Amino acid sequence: MQRSQIIFLWSEQVRRKLLNSVEKCVDEALEGLVRSNVGLALLQGHRVVLRSDLESIKGKVALLSGGGSGHEPAHAGYIGVGMLSGAVAGAVFASPPPGSVLAAILTLWKGGASGVLLIVKNYTGDRLNFGIAVEQARLQGVQVDMVIVADDCAFTQPSKAGRRGLCGTVFIHKIAGALAEKGCPLDEIVARVNEATKNIGTLGVSLSPCSVPGCLPSFQLPPGEMELGLELILKVRSLRLHECVFKRVFVWFKYTGDKVVLCVNNLGGLSCLEIAVVSKVAVHCLEERGVQVVRVMAGSFMTSLEMAGMSLSLMKVDEEMLRLFDAKTTAPAWPNLSTSSVSGRNMFIKPEEKLAAASDNYNEGSLSSVIRLVLESVSKILLQHQEELNALDRAAGDGDCGSTHALLANAVQEWLHTSRIPGNLGRLLADLALLVQQSMGGSSGALYCIFLSAAAPHLMQSSDGAAWAKALHAGTEAMKRYGGAEPGDRTMPLAYLLQKADLGAESTRNLTARAGRASYIASEHLTQPDPGAVAVAAILKAILNALKA
Repeated sequence: MQRSQIIFLWSEQVRRKLLNSVEKCVDEALEGLVRSNVGLALLQGHRVVLRSDLESIKGKVALLSGGGSGHEPAHAGYIGVGMLSGAVAGAVFASPPPGSVLAAILTLWKGGASGVLLIVKNYTGDRLNFGIAVEQARLQGVQVDMVIVADDCAFTQPSKAGRRGLCGTVFIHKIAGALAEKGCPLDEIVARVNEATKNIGTLGVSLSPCSVPGCLPSFQLPPGEMELGLELILKVRSLRLHECVFKRVFVWFKYTGDKVVLCVNNLGGLSCLEIAVVSKVAVHCLEERGVQVVRVMAGSFMTSLEMAGMSLSLMKVDEEMLRLFDAKTTAPAWPNLSTSSVSGRNMFIKPEEKLAAASDNYNEGSLSSVIRLVLESVSKILLQHQEELNALDRAAGDGDCGSTHALLANAVQEWLHTSRIPGNLGRLLADLALLVQQSMGGSSGALYCIFLSAAAPHLMQSSDGAAWAKALHAGTEAMKRYGGAEPGDRTMPLAYLLQKADLGAESTRNLTARAGRASYIASEHLTQPDPGAVAVAAILKAILNALKA
């Protein structure tokens, strides 16, 4: 294939899309799918994707589906063992031509299939074009049949054309595929699938339109409104998601007391975060109505290009239907679902109790009174420097350095009034690390906690000069290891501060930030000392003054 450069197709009115060309986008998408999945192959000369192991379907019913492109991963994403044998793609949002459908049927039949079943969504163009192929295949002696999926619940009284075929079709792909893999004959699969379609319903909700490549958006929605089904427009701002969508959606689903499979389908433009929220609310609403949700599919299963919206599909199941749903498949777009019921389980694991602080288990020692004076001095000076540190931080961060240090200072003061102070310096540092973790946020809190936690073990047995040297080295190395900073990176540079606190803090004025939040700020805007360095300098000065006193 000639190498081409992906470009943004756009104008002032047509939405941008990452495509090489409007004309070839379907063909290139199908080729991309097949190139990335060894279980798939293209039928030369047609927009048809087939299983690459057609010999495996000999003696079994082959399943064929398809429709307009733009609904990916439907339909080719559901080709594999235990699901479809092939899929026929039309142009974007257009029914495929009958010649391609017939070519796919004949290829499957001549490959040794005992019969071919077409699974078609209820759109006039699909019914006509797939129907033509069925009749032409029968003229050639092929055992072929067709089932129609019409799961749209947007209208309580649908027109003569009937309900549309929507994402509930994916359920039928799975059920029919499991039956075919078991070796069931064509007439049995048709009968059981037609029965299953009666227990499936789908309703869609959109927040924005989509647009066919190279064309204007398909419709317009005023700001603050959403479309439910086809024509019901709702004000988004006036109602919560729970009230404006789900309570209306489930009016169509009369499944109270039943077991259901739920599909929360992203229509293309929602984030994973939004789909997760929708899934939570949907399961909750169903359980409130007395419905047992046994399986949940959440993700993109039948999209509508980039439409910001979702559809909810429900399928009522019994134990046999659930076994068919759970049967294994190699189809690349089918999710890896648990075979346990969603409803009726405990979602939460109780966390382990917090470990008791070391000071709760030990008496105060000979150094406890000195330690108390030092910590009181540190707390006092941090509170005094709160506004100065915040001001410095506004130039390099989010302006809360002083406030986070004040949180620590207040926590230390409270701790001094309520806890015993261990005379063992290693246990003291371990206690302080836990206190920092619980009370102080931000990167500074994390760095202090790492420093104290790594230093503490080296002072458990001894507190002489050598032990202190090992402790300080271990603490600084841990900060470098987890924080990714080195001396000179202008992010709480303790390597300078441990020797000359004030000089070290002031020296950060001329450093280029290479780590931490300040690394995203242009150097010419960083003309003040690093606030973290100033805070550490103040802490070290407070410790020194307290010890001198």
